[in-house]
Amino acid sequence: MDAKTVFYLLCLASLIGCAESKKQDAEKPNIIYIYTDQQSATMMSCSGNEWLKTPAMDYLAENGIRFTRAYSPNPVCSPSRISLMTGRFPGYFFDVDGNQVRENRGAMKIPQVSEEVLSTTIASFLNKAGYELYFGGKEHLPKSLRPTVLGFNDFCDDERGELALEAAKVIKADHDKPYFMIVSLINPHDICYMAIREFAVTESAKGLVERGVNEIAHLDSAMQMPEGVSLEQFFESYCPPVPENYEPQFEEPEAIKSLIEKRPFRQNARDNFTDEQWRLHRWAYLRLTEFVDHKVQVILDAVKESDQEENTLIIFSSDHGDNDASHRMEHKTTLYEESANIPFIAMWKGHIPAGVVDKKHLISNGLDLLPTICDIAGIEGRSDPRGRSLTPLFKGKSDNIEWRSTLGVESEIGRMVVDQDGFKYIRYDRVGIEEQLLNLNEDPYETTHFTNDPNYAEKLRALREAYDTEWFK
Repeated sequence: MDAKTVFYLLCLASLIGCAESKKQDAEKPNIIYIYTDQQSATMMSCSGNEWLKTPAMDYLAENGIRFTRAYSPNPVCSPSRISLMTGRFPGYFFDVDGNQVRENRGAMKIPQVSEEVLSTTIASFLNKAGYELYFGGKEHLPKSLRPTVLGFNDFCDDERGELALEAAKVIKADHDKPYFMIVSLINPHDICYMAIREFAVTESAKGLVERGVNEIAHLDSAMQMPEGVSLEQFFESYCPPVPENYEPQFEEPEAIKSLIEKRPFRQNARDNFTDEQWRLHRWAYLRLTEFVDHKVQVILDAVKESDQEENTLIIFSSDHGDNDASHRMEHKTTLYEESANIPFIAMWKGHIPAGVVDKKHLISNGLDLLPTICDIAGIEGRSDPRGRSLTPLFKGKSDNIEWRSTLGVESEIGRMVVDQDGFKYIRYDRVGIEEQLLNLNEDPYETTHFTNDPNYAEKLRALREAYDTEWFK
């Protein structure tokens, strides 16, 4: 074989290899992770909430799978976002003072992370899989884990309407490779400012109000009553009632009381908000959720208009919920369902069966997103060995796999283990050690506890063991 023939054969092999590589890339879907802020699992019309309309979120659920038992790894902003990026519990990390990270301030003070962490982030794995990486919107991450540091293209710093429009531009653009994009939308987080503004007695709260001009403007818009409706009509027919669990829990833990006392606006809201103010808080929370649903719609329209629905996996979730007047509380951080239970929906037309509601499997959007995305991208990726790929559940093969029977959740005030049978074991540690066993089957609103009920002594023992041996050794 002469040199010329060898040269042509090598060129042909190279072309075939490039074509095969492009074919493999073409088989990998684009992946969009839409991430709202402070949205409870029940804050969608598809979850049965009659007080709001969320057509974009409903569309995802109608054409994909919705998990009702999805939990935040830690129901507050920065810790949950650290988990998103790393696939690890926030408590894996320590701040500059040597404290385990379980709350916002410590989470923002994580020093330079190890090479092991950097090589096992969601960005690192997706980069190895040949994906373009895009991040837009709210970050709230320490310097060592910011998107640009990890390798994302930061396409938009806005957290609201501009973000959705810029995300649409990325979606409609030509791409040589598949892309993974996180769209981090701020709302319904603006609900935080209602109590902060009303009771801004500390310098910290006053500073938040002074800096939160945009947030408060959106809140004020959400608080407006419908035109032509009197105040009496508004509360009679339009505004949601106070929730079933409006009063503090029976034998409320000292850890909860301490959490509320830590920030005076929370204590003032509990002590001084009237029933009408709590109802108005709930009304505004609904409207802010509808506001962010409009932004989700912009993203879905871009996918549909560019004819990419069958080549794009869209996952929708939130970092945590809001207490939404339950137990006379607003904000987050607690281990109650309103705060810790979050939406989690996946749509990939032609690949995920439509209209499935999974009420069984325990999902952690912090631990499970990373291995799921890697699985979809065609590589194996996991940082915490307890994280699981959700792709078998996406494909309706749940009967053929062994799934976790319990799930751990961290918090500033304690940690809990949720089990598949609807029980929750909480070990509060903010004010000494306090234990609770909750039963969502008998008491879905968590108005009391079953810790000392002899009928559940074995369940309490089993969940204590799971806490100590599986989740929080």
